[in-house]
Order: sequence, then structure tokens, then C-alpha cells
Amino acid sequence: MRLPWCHTARETPPLPPCEAVPAMAPRPPLGPHLLLALLLSLPPPPTRARHFSAPNATFNHLALAPGPGTLYVGAVNRLFQLSPELRLQAVAVTGPVLDSPDCVPFRDPADCPHARLTDNANQLLLVSGRARELVACGQVRQGVCDKRRLDDVAHVLYQAEDPGDGQFVAANAPGVATVGLVVQAPDRDLLLVARGLAGKLSAGVPPLTVRQLAGPQPFSSEGLGRLVVGDLSDYNNSYVGAFAAGRSAYFVFRRRGARAQADYRSYAARVCLGDANLYSYVEVPLACRGQGLIQAAAVTPSTLLGAFAAGPGGAGAALCAFPLARLDASMEHARRLCYTAGGRGPGGAEEATVEYGVTSRCAALPADSPESYPCGDEHTPSPIAGRQPLEAEPLLQLEQPISAVAGLQADGHTIAFLGDTQGQLHKVFLNGSHGHVYHSQQVGPRGSAISPDLLVDGNGSHVYVLTAQQVDRVPVAACSEFPDCTSCLQARDPLCGWCVLQGRCTLKGQCGRAAQANQWLWSYEDSHCPHVQSLLPAYRPRQEQGQVTLSVPRLPTLAADEYFHCAFGDYDSLAHVEGPHVACVTPPQDQLPLNPPGTDHITLPLALMFEDVAVAATNFSFYDCSAVQALEVAAPCRACVGSIWRCHWCPRSSRCVYGEHCPEGEGTIYSAQEADVQVRGPGACPRVEGLAGPVLLPVGWKSHLALRVRNLQHFGSLPASYHCWLELPGKLQRLPASLEETSGDVGLISCQAQQLHPSVAQQELRVPIYVTRGKAQRLDNAHTLHVTLYDCAVGHPDCSRCQAANGSLGCVWCSHRQPACRYGPLCPPEAVELLCPSPRIDRIEPLTGPPEGGLALTIWGSNLGRDFAEVQDAVNVAGRPCSPEPSLYRTSARIVCVTSPAPNGTTGPIQVAIKNRPPGISTQHFTYQDPILLSLSPHWGPQAGGTQLTIHGQHLQTGGNISAFVGAQPCPIQEPVCPEAIVCHTMSQASPGEAVVRVVFGHAQRTLLTSPFQYTANPQLVAAEPSVSFRGGGRLIRVRGTGLDVVQQPLLSVWLAATAEVQAAGVEPRNPTPRTSCGGPAAAPQACIQLREGLLQSPAVPDGVHPQRVFFTLDNVHVDFASANGGQDFQYQPNPRLAPLSREKPTRPYRLKPGNVLDVEGQGLNLGISKEEVRVHIGDGECLVKTLTLTHLYCEPPSRAPQPANGSSALPQFVVQMGNVRLALGPVQYETEPTLSAFPVEAQVGLGLGAAVLITAVLLLTLMYRHKSKQALRDYQKVLVQLENLEIGVGDQCRKEFTDLMTEMTDLSSDLEASGIPFLDYHTYAERVFFPGHGGCPLQPALEGPGEEGRRAPVRQGLTQLSNLLNSKLFLLTLIHTLEEQPSFSQRDRCHVASLLSLALHGKLEYLTDILRTLLSDLAAHYVHKNPKLMLRRTETMVEKLLTNWLSICLYAFLKEVAGEPLYMLLRAIQYQVDKGPVDAVTGKAKRTLNDSRLLREDVEFRPLTLMVLAGPRAGGAAGGGAVQRVPARVLDTDTITQVKEKVLEQVYKGTPFSQRPSAHALDLEWRSGLAGHLTLSDEDLTSVTHNHWKRLNTLQHYKVPDGATVGLIPQLHNGGAVSQSLAQNCTLGENVPMLEDGEEGGVHLWHLVKGTEEPEGAKARRSSLRERERERARAKAIPEIYLTRLLSMKGTLQKFVDDTFQAILSVNRPVPIAIKYLFDFLDELAEKHGIEDPETLHIWKTNSLLLRFWVNTLKNPQLIFDVRVSDNVDAILAVIAQTFIDSCTVSEHKVGRDSPVNKLLYAREIPRYKQMVERYYSDIRQSSPASYQEMNSALAELSGNYTSAPHCLEALQELYNHIHRYYDQIISALEEDPVGQKMQLACRLQQVAALVENKVTDL
Repeated sequence: MRLPWCHTARETPPLPPCEAVPAMAPRPPLGPHLLLALLLSLPPPPTRARHFSAPNATFNHLALAPGPGTLYVGAVNRLFQLSPELRLQAVAVTGPVLDSPDCVPFRDPADCPHARLTDNANQLLLVSGRARELVACGQVRQGVCDKRRLDDVAHVLYQAEDPGDGQFVAANAPGVATVGLVVQAPDRDLLLVARGLAGKLSAGVPPLTVRQLAGPQPFSSEGLGRLVVGDLSDYNNSYVGAFAAGRSAYFVFRRRGARAQADYRSYAARVCLGDANLYSYVEVPLACRGQGLIQAAAVTPSTLLGAFAAGPGGAGAALCAFPLARLDASMEHARRLCYTAGGRGPGGAEEATVEYGVTSRCAALPADSPESYPCGDEHTPSPIAGRQPLEAEPLLQLEQPISAVAGLQADGHTIAFLGDTQGQLHKVFLNGSHGHVYHSQQVGPRGSAISPDLLVDGNGSHVYVLTAQQVDRVPVAACSEFPDCTSCLQARDPLCGWCVLQGRCTLKGQCGRAAQANQWLWSYEDSHCPHVQSLLPAYRPRQEQGQVTLSVPRLPTLAADEYFHCAFGDYDSLAHVEGPHVACVTPPQDQLPLNPPGTDHITLPLALMFEDVAVAATNFSFYDCSAVQALEVAAPCRACVGSIWRCHWCPRSSRCVYGEHCPEGEGTIYSAQEADVQVRGPGACPRVEGLAGPVLLPVGWKSHLALRVRNLQHFGSLPASYHCWLELPGKLQRLPASLEETSGDVGLISCQAQQLHPSVAQQELRVPIYVTRGKAQRLDNAHTLHVTLYDCAVGHPDCSRCQAANGSLGCVWCSHRQPACRYGPLCPPEAVELLCPSPRIDRIEPLTGPPEGGLALTIWGSNLGRDFAEVQDAVNVAGRPCSPEPSLYRTSARIVCVTSPAPNGTTGPIQVAIKNRPPGISTQHFTYQDPILLSLSPHWGPQAGGTQLTIHGQHLQTGGNISAFVGAQPCPIQEPVCPEAIVCHTMSQASPGEAVVRVVFGHAQRTLLTSPFQYTANPQLVAAEPSVSFRGGGRLIRVRGTGLDVVQQPLLSVWLAATAEVQAAGVEPRNPTPRTSCGGPAAAPQACIQLREGLLQSPAVPDGVHPQRVFFTLDNVHVDFASANGGQDFQYQPNPRLAPLSREKPTRPYRLKPGNVLDVEGQGLNLGISKEEVRVHIGDGECLVKTLTLTHLYCEPPSRAPQPANGSSALPQFVVQMGNVRLALGPVQYETEPTLSAFPVEAQVGLGLGAAVLITAVLLLTLMYRHKSKQALRDYQKVLVQLENLEIGVGDQCRKEFTDLMTEMTDLSSDLEASGIPFLDYHTYAERVFFPGHGGCPLQPALEGPGEEGRRAPVRQGLTQLSNLLNSKLFLLTLIHTLEEQPSFSQRDRCHVASLLSLALHGKLEYLTDILRTLLSDLAAHYVHKNPKLMLRRTETMVEKLLTNWLSICLYAFLKEVAGEPLYMLLRAIQYQVDKGPVDAVTGKAKRTLNDSRLLREDVEFRPLTLMVLAGPRAGGAAGGGAVQRVPARVLDTDTITQVKEKVLEQVYKGTPFSQRPSAHALDLEWRSGLAGHLTLSDEDLTSVTHNHWKRLNTLQHYKVPDGATVGLIPQLHNGGAVSQSLAQNCTLGENVPMLEDGEEGGVHLWHLVKGTEEPEGAKARRSSLRERERERARAKAIPEIYLTRLLSMKGTLQKFVDDTFQAILSVNRPVPIAIKYLFDFLDELAEKHGIEDPETLHIWKTNSLLLRFWVNTLKNPQLIFDVRVSDNVDAILAVIAQTFIDSCTVSEHKVGRDSPVNKLLYAREIPRYKQMVERYYSDIRQSSPASYQEMNSALAELSGNYTSAPHCLEALQELYNHIHRYYDQIISALEEDPVGQKMQLACRLQQVAALVENKVTDL
């Protein structure tokens, strides 16, 4: 019994049978439950505007079930069942189906030869409420329908096996609409279906039919009504909608008439709901005045709404409303005329007829026939068509075509919902004869039309909107979105209004008192919200408490025990309501907040409140009169009585009061707002009107001031003193004053005369002035009053300027004592000078000018005239007149004049002669000189400009206004201009060519005609390399191009995004600093920098700043680096980091032995530089760089200790220079070699001649020792050189291999874009993870024996009860603990039962997670008392396997979306590298591997070949016929034939999952040469070479197959004898199964590349001769370990892919899967609960639970997630990588030594870095926001539905029961011993299960 996946529910529903699929159709490739799983895996949309979409689904129709509100979506090939909130509940697969629109439904595909796999679009979707059925009709199989359960659409209730043409329901073309209705007749349900014309087989199907839903033949129209049509193509009905209203069904459609009416018109048809024969069919035309055809329609209880095409080409739309009463009347009129008057009206015109070409005609029946036969009968005419259209005026015009209409009547209002073709939903209020769009929103994707199935839910709260891509649930009214009354009423939503006493926008039904007046405000009646119309008073003084009356119109009435209250800020007072007036008491002064600083009042919000709801609100101010006068110090009285508050002024006491009167006996100046008093307002205030005396006061002279005053009578007759106050800078000057005279209210105050001296001398100073009375009583200033102090001495330094001063000031030039400009009375009369001295000339500029004149000459000095008239003709320059410019003249100080022409060489002083005075003569002389242009350099430059041009000549420093031009373009001059040279920078020119250089000196011009400047074409860059640099810059960039020799200052520039600045670097410019003087001889012109093979330096870029643009600056030419480098942009890498030489103490010297190679560790060393560019210095010596990798730098130091580079330190410093990046790594100390022990000379002398022989012997020994030492050192150095060459070779090989591999991976990436990564589907993935080692079918259903069919139902029922019993946590925990306590319950049984439980509880992952938490808590409690570090280390209990399965379920999506791609790329990279080298088919050893035990330690010569493989329909047959494609395949000439076949299959079936490829052992390889040359190749045949019992497998080299040979794969026709059969058994997977067994005939061994060990070593040694043993020793001496470099090469090539895989697993850049965060948080909780503070223990728990339990298994077994073949060699490499991952997860220090395995040595340097990644991964997860229980449950619920439980649910329960059966008695006992289990009757329930499953007799 093979059952589909099932979902174990919490109750016991009947299990669904397998879904019925049409017999002639292949089973769809994607099961419905898996599809449901994939859809449920999508993230849930937000709760507000919910929508539903499904990947690769196109939606067609929408249906709504009354009552529960379940939604059904008909889509192409799918049916979806959704909850009202659009959550997916079920899904059914309906296609694709083998079908053809030209064939009737068939069973045998041979009956329809042109049938194709056809998508099944849903054409009709209806709900039968009475039968609880869903009717779904597709386009395939001629539109037949099926019936499905409403609560599970995947459950098919009926599907026609062999439908007849009477059961063809829907149109079989997706573009032809089908509409329908389910009609509830008294005894049965009927189906009314209307459809258009589609396909040649549908011509016989009437456009309107009545069909039965029940009975023997559902959907058949036999014996029921049909709209009989003569020729449907003449009419071509196109249906828009079908609706039921009252006792009638209405159909809206478009059609044309038969021949007479060629144009299409809109129609509405009606039939009685109980009319099963369509006798009552009547149709009338519909017309929306001035509009086109109807496009969409809907029916409300009283109205038919229709959307009509409008505008040119139907680009717009119009909405018309047809009242159903009018529509019915029009139809009744047509029916009456056709029944009783032959169809003719009173005027004789035909107004009704029988349509559709039938034989019936309108009749003349008795007049009461319409009443007697309201739904017609057999004898009445039918079908009737009215001729008179029912017309309506458009209610609304829209710019977009309308595709959907829905209507709603609520609260007496009609709302229309219009969906347009652009995905917008419009809400329309139909108010009388007008429609108003009050809201529009984008619902579906823009440009996606809204489907006609626009549905309003049962309670009218939401509308469901369908587009081709999604379903949206839109609120009908979103009243709650409007926060206040104004926005609520402005929204103009007819369903929303403001509920006054609730203070919110609601539906009318939600407002409890909406029926009462002024309680619920509607925007179409009430345009104003409750508001405070007026306040009386509008404000109050803060010192007194009083009453405020608010006027609030249309205030709602309250009940007797309810009341309003007023809220003044935080203060509440009870409100008294009388009509619209509300009286409230203001708060007391101590309840009011203080005034804000600088203000005279406080404004509080005043709200009229009902309970805690603000009904109306305004602001109310409390003022403080005492603060008013402080705001305007200059006029306190005016501020008081002129303010907006009612404040009065008390003049005697100078107080501003709020009461009615001032203190007794004091007059009051009232506020300007008082109307009935005379003394009021600012005009009555005592004030100073203005100045009566002089306004100008000379400094140092006693001046009298007089001020006019008014209204001083308010002070009465009391005597008082007055003072005048002058506000001088830095001090306040007080002057005694007196009131001199008064006349009425006007008086005069005189201030005492006094000399005034401001602290700072100024020419004029405005000084404010005011008057006080008494001690501090200030009089108001009527306006701003001030006097002006002036000082003649300031601003008039000489006589001319003094006499030119304003005459009203009275200034004179006074020669008394120190000559100066003074106020006249301050100068003795005899000292007044009337005539000024002669002019004085201080400076002139310039000193030279051209002979042509016209130069503007500036003269500075003093006494240069009092006005321009005095100097107009007074200037001479070198004896020539000079004309002054009036606009540039400055009195007495400056004259600017224009020179006259003069001969060259004329020189002389400047004279200024003013009448009546001797002339002033300058000490400087002016010279007329002729500037000459001689030459220029350079002579050319790019047309873009920027060339620094030097113009050489004589007298070039002529005049002050010099400008240069190159052609018509100005050449801006670089200051200063020198006599012999002018330097300027050229501007851009439109085109290359010559340009004349000219210089303009004032009005004179000089041109260099003999040497024009040549504009050349702009430089072009063709190459720039390298394209990467460190951020520190300084890397040399080589540039090649054309026209570079004209560039003066090339730079590489970087535009920095963050700081908006440009960094530039390049060759040193010719002028590093601008010239500041012309001293010294002129520099010789330099040639331009030659850049044809030039070098530039990369500029430095600060850290944290993003380089936005990198470009070359070639003078004015800017070239982007990318455009100069073939599109590749310049990249900046982080600066390298190097570790100090002495790790422990960086300042300690590093001890270096001479001859040693220095190894420096770091990070990112070769990212931005090459080995050749790095400079390493030890002091003043260089350390030659030998190797540079990402993390290591190797250099060879000088043989002798160099000297320190700077004498500051005693030891040389080790410095690495990478471009601009300079890294000092500490001092280096050379270790001195121990000197050779020579016999001391002193001892030789002491011994004398008698020891001569001994000395000679010692010397000879010494010489021999030194010779041997030097020889050993030379040998050592030779080995060093060999190792260095070996290392360089390995590095070069790595780089080449990596380049080839990246090219291959790039091709693979492009292939994957088309085919995708071959992930296993979730079913297979779950089977392989849960049951490893069980093959592909871990759970097989038991075969049923004879007579067991009757037991199927009880067994199924029992297993379902077991499923429900597992939902009891107590039962499940008791079951697990009881099983684990049994001695015979093995570890394998534990794993098996854990996986069975994982399957059975897959649909309830929240429950499974809860069980897992409980078991993990128990496990932790168990290990805490033992050794907590051992927890989860091994799989000893069920919980470890449950945890593994749980992680596998939760991380499947992460595998597919994140980690799968890098892991697959690693797998393919390994396979590609292994295949590039020879692999021994017998021993399984390979040249390219990471595992030293699988390394081929022999030099095997091989040659790569490319074979052309014939692939195509005729590839395996004879030549000719059919298209044959040639696919290149890379192989090796040393490959065996089986290996070649596997490589060829890999290439031919690229992109095809491995399970879908043919087996290599089912095919033969055929070598084809020419037309007739066909040779079948095999591993063993008669040509195989056999020698000394060793038979060698055949290779391509054996067959001498050349490069480029053509081969083909052909099916094997026979086994080919025992040899090939043996080969097939031994070489099933190529190198997968090494051939270590003997061959078929006695003692013959197979070998491929190397011969395996034939016998034990001891026996061979005994039998071998002496010569053979010597040969063995020589071969052993060849150290096969030298081939271990192959491991290094392989490791370096694969390093990037290993890093990418580890990074994907251990990165938190993406959101970490919530399951991992949840698990780690739980482990943290366990540690905290049990008081475990050792971080190492927690690290081990997390590693054991996730990394070692899940990721290591995934790394070692990629076949768990991919559909691939993993060979033994790939598996061995993955084992090394997985072991590296394991070592990276351990907390113990990773120590390696000489005896460490090679596999551990390979990754010894990387493991510390990987360890840091693991620790950072754990740390980042711990610091991330915690995963809440609710979030985890939500994710688990989604996963539970995603995969619809696990495979073979019932089989899993059966297997689980088998384990329960083994220990049945123990489990029953354990359940009965538990008191809670006794209450729950768990043992009894298990006995019931046993009774059903085993037919056991129980004592129940």
C-alpha cells in the first residue's frame, strides 16, 4: 500500500486518498503537498494589507465560500485554498496535462497524435454551498469540470473518466471567458454556464446551458435547457459576468447581430432561477450614453453596475448604473410584446423578437399570458430579445480602462469598487446621479490588470482583489487610519464618520449613539468638526480666577448622569452646558505654569472633554501685566496700555496693572481696548516727543540739549528731579535736567551742557538718549531718540579732506600746536588755515608703460585736491599730460589717470599742480618702454589645454594690466610677471591646429608671429596596469598610449566620495611651487616628460573613505582608469598588516642566523602589490624578496650584518616598503658564527720548536675541518636553492592551476544559470539524512498477503490513533525513556526510532521542538554530574539523533539559499582538479589530491586529449540522418576506457542531475575514423598486455587514440564475455572502486598506472636476489615525499573555494537562521541554569550540536543535498577538508610537529584563522537580538506546513509500532505506573492501537 505524504493532525481526520489524475496524463512532476510546502516557506506578508502570491503561478479566477469565508483561487495548473486572511490551507495540482484542443478527451495518447503537454488554465470556479463542493473547470479536455471538497481542494470528489460532449462545460481557450452560477433549486442544485466561442470542437456547445451538479452524470446538460443558436459564430457572444438577484439570474455580455447588425452591442439577459429549460430567457441591449461596449459588471441588491469603454480606442472608462427595477421593466415590456403583440409596439415598430436564428417567433397569446407564465413555458416564444436599449447616463469617467466591478450597499449607501487594467483599485461613492472617486490605491503589480472576480467578503469589511500574480485583501473602509476629525471628514469616505464622544473615526455601526443628532458626523452632511467658535473672555490675567464661556455649536447632548469638563492643560474643571454655551472656571494662579522667559503670557490648550475624549479644543492665554512693561524698556507705558491684554498704567508708581484702577489718589491711563474712558492708549502716556535742540554735537565742546515732552500732568504737582541719559559706548552718561516750561500737556526739558568724549574716536556716533523722573521712573520715548556725536579729527587726515568735509559740521584745518582738523570754536582764529599745503606724491603704479599710452596710472598721496575739478588738468607724467578718471578719484588720496603716447625710452617724474599752490613732484620716475616677444616654450600641447606656456621676451613687465592669449582663447597668467618671461596656462581649443600667441599691455598688443603654438590631439591611453593598489598608495602604474609626450604633469587622481576631495599622485611636476619672485636668471625650457612607457604612482586613500572615481589627469585631459584599462576599474585594497619579527616582545631584537631565510607573517600582503615591487631593508642592506603570498613574505637577508640606516639606533631595523606603506617590524641582531678553534698562537710560541710536529698535525686537522664545513655549507645552500626553486615552481603551478580552475568555474557558473544547482528535493533529502546507509528506499510498504485487504482499514485506523497518541507529551517521553532503558535496544535502534519520530511529528515541529528541549534539559542534567564537556559528543541516546534531524529540517532552506552554492562550487572544483591528473583505476590513487594516503607517488607521463563526442538523436546509430552535435570532452591518454566514458558522460550530460544520466557500464565507447572505421574500446580485450601475471588495463594510449578523435557512446548489446563482466563488477564507478582483487584466470593481477603490492614484503625479500634488493634500496632513496608538493599545489588551488565554503557556513553577514540562534540561546540557558561558567564547555556544546553534528556531515557527504556522484578520491579530499573544519572548531591549541600527519600539516597555518572565524561566529550570534519563543514557533509552524510532514508517514508509524511491539509489555507497565498516565488512560489507548494494528484481543 503506497501512500502519499500525510499530515498528522491533532484530531483524527480520515486520511486523504491519493489524488486522482487523468488516465491519459502523466503524473505532474510536482506533488501537491510539496508545492504546498514550497508555498508555505515564503515569508508571511504583513498583517495590514495582506496578499498572497505563489512562485511561477498565474492566477485566473477567485471564488468565496459563504459562511467561513474560505477563498479559492483558480490558477494555471493549480488550485489554491486560502483562509480569509489569505493564509494557504491547501493546494491541488491540475496540470500540465497531455491534451490538444482539437481532440476530445482520450485515455490512450495514440488517439490524439498531436497532443502536447498543455498548461491547464482555470476557466470556471464556483462554490456549491449546499453540497459543500467546489466546482472547477479547466481549459484542457474540452473544458470538463471536477468537484472537490470545500475543506480540502486537493480531495477530488468527482472527475469524469470518459466525458461525453454533453459534459464539455468551459471554453477550451484561455482567452475566451466562461461565467456561471450555482442555482439552488428546491430539489437539487443546478449549474448555469455561459461561454464564448472557442475552438472547432466547441461550435456545437450552446453559449448558455443549464447543467446538473448531482446524479449519475454531473455537469451534463442532457434533458436541461440550452440556448439554442443557429450559428454561434454569427453572434460571437462574449460574456462579462453572471449574477443572481432576487428570483432571477442575469448574464451580461457583448455580441453582434446575425448579418443585420454587424456592430457589437452590450446586452443583459435574464432567466428565472427555477427555470431549468430557459423558457424565460429575455435579453435587452444596454447603453451607457456616448460610451462603448461593456467591459465589466456587478450587481448590488438594487442596481446593475456596468463599466463601459470610453474615449478614443477605449483608452478610458465610464461607469453607468442600471436600476434592476428599470431593467426588469424593460425585459417585461419586451416579453409582453413578444407574448401578446407579435413583438410590435403601439406604433407598429418591431420592439421585440426571437433571436439567435431559431424557428420560434413572437406570438399573439392571450393578454394575461405574461402573468400566467411568469417564467415561460413550452408554448411561449423563446429566446426573446428586446430591440429598445435601456439607457443610462455615465456616473463617472476614468482615464484607465476598467476590468473589474464590485458593488456594496452599506448604511443605505452604494459603494462601487472599480479595478483597472493597471492594477489600481478605485473606491466610488454613488450619490444619486453622480459618482465620486474618494480613494485610489495600487493593489497589484503596476501594469497588471485586476481580474473581473472582484469579491466583497460576507460581512462587507474587506474586498478581495485578484491579479495574475497575487490576491490582495483590501479593507472596504479604513476609518481607523484617520487620527482626527479633520482627516476623517476630508477623506470623504462615505462609510466613515467622526464619532464625537468616542473621539475616533468609525463606521456608523461602531458608533453607539450614531442615531442621535451631532453624535456621528458624516463628511457628506457635516463639513465642520466640533470646534470652539468663540471664547468669552478670550484671555484672562493669571492673577485672578474666573469663568470662561466657550461657544461650541452642534454640541452633542449627554445623558442626565454624564457631563463635560474643561481641561486647561493639566487642570480640569467641571463644565456647565447651556445650549451651545459651555462655562468653565479657570485654574488658580498657583496651578498655572510660569511664563516662558521673554514673554508676558502663557498659552495653554483648552479642551472640552467627555471622559477622556477631547470633543473640541482651542488655546487659552493667561497674561501677566507686570511682565508686559519689562518687554519694552524704552516705552513701558506704551507697552502696557498698547498691548493686546487689558492692562492699565499707573504713572506715579510706574506699574502696569490688570485691575480697574490704580492706587487711590493716582490717575490711571487705561488700556487702548477700553472704549468708555478718555485717558487711554499710548497717546496718553507721559513721553518724550523729540529733540528741541541740536542733533549734531561736536566732541569736546559743551553743547546744550533740549527735549520736548508731553502728558507730564499725570504726575501731578509733586516736585521731582529729571535727568537726561546718553548711552555712550561702554558707559551711561547722566546729565542733570530741568523742566523749564509747560503749556497744557506740552513741556520742554533742558539738559545741562557738558563736554562729551566717547571712549573710541569715531567720525560720527549715534548716541541714544532718554529721560528719567525721580530715581528710576523712565519717560516713554515716542520714537527712537538719538543725537550724533562727531569728531572733525577722525577721517580728515589732511587739509584738503578737512576742507572738503560737510560745511554744517564746522570743521577747519587748525595749525595750532599739532596741525589737525578741528571743530571751529576749538581752534584759535589766528590758527585757522584757509589755504592747504602743496600736493604730496607717495607712490605711483606701475612704473612702466607702452609708448602707445592708454595705461591706467595710479597716484597715491595726500592733499591731492578737495574735489575732482581741482585735479582735472593738473597731472603730468614724464612731461606728458595724463587724463584723470573721475570715477576712480578719491578726495585728496588717490588719482587714476590714463597716459598719453610718448616716444620709447621717455622717462620722468609725475607732477600734480593744483592752482594757487606749488606742484607736487614724485620721487619715482615713470618710463615709456616697448615690450618685445621673442619665443615660447613648449611649442605644442594638447587641445584640452592645461599646458604651462612660457613666453620669453624683453620688457615684458610693462604696465600693470597684462593678459595673454593663445589664438582666441585667453591664457591665464601665473604671477608674478617677470621682465624676460610670462608664464600662463593654456585653455581648451575646439580642434587641433596652430594658434598665434599675443600679449596685451593695457591698450597695446604684441604678437609672436614667428613661433605659433601648436595644439595637438589629446593624449589617448590604451593600457594601464596594474589595476589594484593598497590604500597607502605609491604603487607604480605603467601607462601606455599615444600623444603622451605633450603631457607636462601626468597624475593618477582619486575622487573620494565622503569628503568630496581629489587625491592625486604622479611624476614630480616641473614647477613644484609657484614662483614668488623674478630673481635669478630665467630657467631654461625643459622638455615634456616622456610618458610613452611612463610610470605613475597610485595616490593614497584614507581608511573609511570610499573611492568614487579613479582617473588620469593629463594636464586638462581626464581619463577614467576603467576606460584606459579595457573596462576594469582601479581597486583599492586594505593596507597590509605584518606581525613584528619578535612576537612575544616587539621591541626585543630578532635574532637572525646568517644564511636563514626570513619568514614574515601578515594579512593581505599580495592583494595590492607584486613580489618584485616590495622592498625590504635591514638597516642599509636589502633583504631580497623571494616569495610573497597572502599571509607570508619570504626574503633572503644579507649574509653579513648591515649597518643601521640612521645612526640613531645600535641595531639595524627591519623595514618593509610596499609603495607608500612603510612597516617597521623591529630591530634585527645577527648571531655571530662561532669561530673555528685554532691552536692559540701564544700556546704555539710557548711550546717552542719541540712541538712543531704537533702544531703541523693540528693545522692539518684544522684545514680539513674547515674544508668539510665549507663543503657542508655549500651543500646546504644548494638544497636551499633547490627548495626555493621547488617553492617557486609550486607557487607558479598553483597560480596556473588556479587560473585554469577559475576559468572552468566561470563556465560552470554560466551553465548553472541555465540548469541550476542539482539540489535534491526535500523528500529525498529527508530520507537520506534521516536514514543514512539505507539506499534510496528506507521505508518500503509491507507487501500484502492474500486475504489482508480487509485488514487495511483497521491497521490504518490504528496507526492514525498512534499518531494522535504521540501528541501526548507524557506518552512520548515515557516511550523514549522506556525504550532507552532496554538493554537490547541498540544504538542503531535508537537512531532509527529517532528518525521515525522525526517523520511522524514532522507536521508538528513546534511540538517536536518542545520534546527536544525537554530531552536536552534531561541530558544536560545527566552530564553536569559527570563531565559536561562530553555532552552531545556522540550519538548515545535518541536526543542526539533527534537534534541532528531537527537541524536538518530547519537548515534545508539555508542550505539551498546560502551555503549550497559555495559547497557545490567546491565539489565541482575538486572533481575538475582530480580529473586533470591521472587516477589509477586499480589502486584508486591520484596525482591530484589532498589526502596523502590517496596520493600517486610516481611520475606518470600523461598527455591531455580533447575528444569530439557525437551527441544527438542519431549519435549511437549509423552515420547520416538527423542532427548530430559534436561536444568536446577533455580526457587524458592514460585514462582507462571506463574513466573516459565517465568523463564523456559528464560533458555530454552537463547540467543534468546524476540520477537522470545513463550508467557508464550500460554504454560502450566507439572510436570512429572516417566513414567505415568503427572500433569499440574496452578496458580489457584480446589486445590487453599481460606480463609476469600482470595484466594492464587498456587506455587511450594503448589504442593510440589521437587528439581530436571522434568517439560515440552506444548501448551495450551483450556482456562481451567474462572479462567485461568482471570489469563491470570491479569498475562500477571508475576510480570509485579500486581493483585490488585478482583477475579471472588463475593468479593474473590487473594494474593500470602502477603495480600494487603483490605479496608480503618479507617473502619478497627472502626470494629476491642481492641485485634486486639494491634496486629496491635505490628506489626508496628517491624519497617519494618529494611528491607531497602535489598536495600543496592542490591545496593552494582549492583554497579560495574552501574559504568561500567556510565563510558561508560561519558568516553572520546574512541573517543567521533562527533555529541556530534559538538553539544557541537554549544552550546558554542550560549553562546558566546549571551554573556552568566555563566558556570552553559552552563552546564545546555549540560545536558538538551544530558544527560537528550537522556541518561536518554535510561537508563529508554532499550527496545528501546534491544529485551528484562523489568518487572515492573526491570523498577522500572532502574528508581532509572536513577534518580541517573539525580542527578549527576545537578549543585546544592546534599543535603540529614533524610527526604530525601530512593532512594536518597542510592546513596548519589556516586553522588559527578558521578558529577565529568560529569564535567570532559564536560571539556574533550571542550578541544578536534573542530569538523569541513566539518567533521560533512561527518559523516552525511555517516549516511544518512547508514540507507537509515527511515521506511515507504511515510506513514510519508502522515501523515505529514494530519497535513498540518488541517492548510492548515494558511500555504498558511504565504507562500504568505513572499516575498522570493513568488519568489520561495512555496505556488503554495504546492497547486500542495494538488491537487495531495486530488484531490483538485486549481485556477492554
